Amino acid sequence: MSPEAFEAAALALPATEKVVQWGGADVYKVGGRVFALKTLEGALSIKVSDIAYAVLVETGQARPAPYLARAKWVAFEALEALDAEEVRGWLAAAHALVAAKLTRRARAELGLYPPS
Repeated sequence: MSPEAFEAAALALPATEKVVQWGGADVYKVGGRVFALKTLEGALSIKVSDIAYAVLVETGQARPAPYLARAKWVAFEALEALDAEEVRGWLAAAHALVAAKLTRRARAELGLYPPS
């Protein structure tokens, strides 16, 4: 997946913002909370579910993300080597995991998962 396609996919998710921090990394957030980041070198770190973490790490597709592994983040060395559809799915899942941890009020203010 190209960096441009990654950015477009991440920013297409509801209420997503991009900031540049931590030494120039592109950091993608929902409700002020990080769900993915891309380094200048093209590495990708992303929040995943417990099951996805185990599968991705055990199969060697990804490694535990530095500083974030305890929170079930994985890292991929090269974004461009990854399948675009898989990355879009991981992004959507990461966004949903992080958004679900926001308060009901924050989700409503962001227009996410409106109250039923």
